[in-house]
Amino acid sequence: MPPARSGPNLSRIASSLGVSVATVSNALSGKGRVSEQLAEKIRDHAAELGYVPSQAGRALRTGRSGVIGLVLPDISNPLFPKLAQAIEFAARAAGYGVLIADSRGDVAAQTEAINRLVERGVEGMIIVPRRATRISAASCPVAVIDTASTPGNTVAADHWQGGHDIAVHLAELGHKRILIIGNNPESNVQNDRVGGIRSGLRPGMKSSTLWIERLEQEKGSGCALGLAEKVREGFTAFAALSDLSALRALTELQRDGITVPDMASVTGFDDLIWSPVVTPGLTTVAMDMATIADIAISSLLKTIQTSGSREGVLVRAETDRVPMQLIVRQSSGLVDPTQSALQMEIS
Repeated sequence: MPPARSGPNLSRIASSLGVSVATVSNALSGKGRVSEQLAEKIRDHAAELGYVPSQAGRALRTGRSGVIGLVLPDISNPLFPKLAQAIEFAARAAGYGVLIADSRGDVAAQTEAINRLVERGVEGMIIVPRRATRISAASCPVAVIDTASTPGNTVAADHWQGGHDIAVHLAELGHKRILIIGNNPESNVQNDRVGGIRSGLRPGMKSSTLWIERLEQEKGSGCALGLAEKVREGFTAFAALSDLSALRALTELQRDGITVPDMASVTGFDDLIWSPVVTPGLTTVAMDMATIADIAISSLLKTIQTSGSREGVLVRAETDRVPMQLIVRQSSGLVDPTQSALQMEIS
């Protein structure tokens, strides 16, 4: 079997048209002194032959790789593949490729991932940081996607506003005592969500916060959250700071015989792919991933074009936060006063 033919190169195009390789290169790159008529002829012939520019060759000519890096904290979290897809789509529309690195939730691994991407010649990178990661140490422009309160943040969902909208929604349903359920007390994102929820509480409403990470340090991984006891204490709403935590709360409540939303409401954050199909469907707030990705990519590329790809600068964007959208489903409902006595009888 004969070897497969590779795609046409500059030499083949030049030979077909009887011009030099340099002329073909200049015509395709838009550089050099080539008449528009000849340049158009060369471009048309290259297209007919199916010519695709070599990314490596272009990098050698221009000093630019056409690639950006994306560093995620934990790609096993269903939220981050959604973000990666939005970033890749926005980058591809701008003519760039994306290399993805996963830090697996470890600060040292994230720093190593940043260094590895720099070594591979990325022109810039987008980082969803772990706390204590030395983002500024990267020798290329860096766009940060975290939350508005994070120093150096480029753009993010408005997590505070999302929390505020959740609290207003629960207030309108008549809830007075809300248990906020978070995972990581060191997370800027989760703390902004907590602040937003508290800012939306009306007079007479109270909230407490349960941090799963701290509870598991005391009682072991996967321990019960004790939500049935919280219902007996009078909590009628559980505002989780992620859909993953909301699912854990929903599962535990239903396992212990507490119907949702009749006896307790549950809300989440992020609108993961399964959030509409669990029973009951989860009330949550969604991020506008496409807009966040577009702002991050456009701001990063603008910085690359003005400062080059070898400077470790933090990228700024004209818009640093994107509104979240409250999505009301079946897991949140009106407080039923007649349930109070029944709640006290749960065992």
